Amino acid sequence: MTTHILALGGGGFSMSNRGEPTALDRHILDLSGKPSPLVCFAPTAAADDPVYVNRFLAAYSALGVRTMVLTLWQGAAESVERLSQADVIVSGAGSAANLMALWRMHGVDHVIRQMTSSPEDVVLAGVAAGAACWFSGCLTDAFGDLRAWRGGMGLLDGSFCPHFDGESERAPVYAQAVANGVLPAGYAVDDGAAIHFVDGEFRDAVAEREDASVSRFCASEEPTSSGILREELDVTVL
Repeated sequence: MTTHILALGGGGFSMSNRGEPTALDRHILDLSGKPSPLVCFAPTAAADDPVYVNRFLAAYSALGVRTMVLTLWQGAAESVERLSQADVIVSGAGSAANLMALWRMHGVDHVIRQMTSSPEDVVLAGVAAGAACWFSGCLTDAFGDLRAWRGGMGLLDGSFCPHFDGESERAPVYAQAVANGVLPAGYAVDDGAAIHFVDGEFRDAVAEREDASVSRFCASEEPTSSGILREELDVTVL
């Protein structure tokens, strides 16, 4: 079995002009290797917002795949029971802290861990908060201010900073958190870019626009480094 994880800093249908699917959405489906995968959208971070759900259904139905939605505000038990049938899980944007609290309460995290160790291949994708959940830590504004938080599932070692080019304060806050050891080394990802992992190992960085970038941050004791090293990664434009 193979577990693909694609973590988007932002972008995809969530941020397209008219809610249309983008190159990143198509890449998620390509990773499944199936002509018509069953794609489950998890809008938990956005409180199961029906507008967001309808936007997903419109975008992904246009791609000719089968769709389902993980709902935890209504019919949670039945929804969680069906989750393991999915070939692809797409976790939406919103509040990372709320997402993890509800996933743990309803056992969603347990089901997903079981899926990653089953004989079947699975693709786990996510946008912003929905991508941060796969890591052990992230930068989030779920508590009001922008802060470091270690509350993710830890399927991927390290930390994640989404929307890196979308908010100017993210760069200094993330760099300081990694330099001080509040967050482990990790990745800062622009809107429209994503990082791809296969069975927990970094594979590549991709983007749906040419100016989107991805950087790896790690703490450093070198005197000239100001406590942080930043490496800009090669990005393949889809």
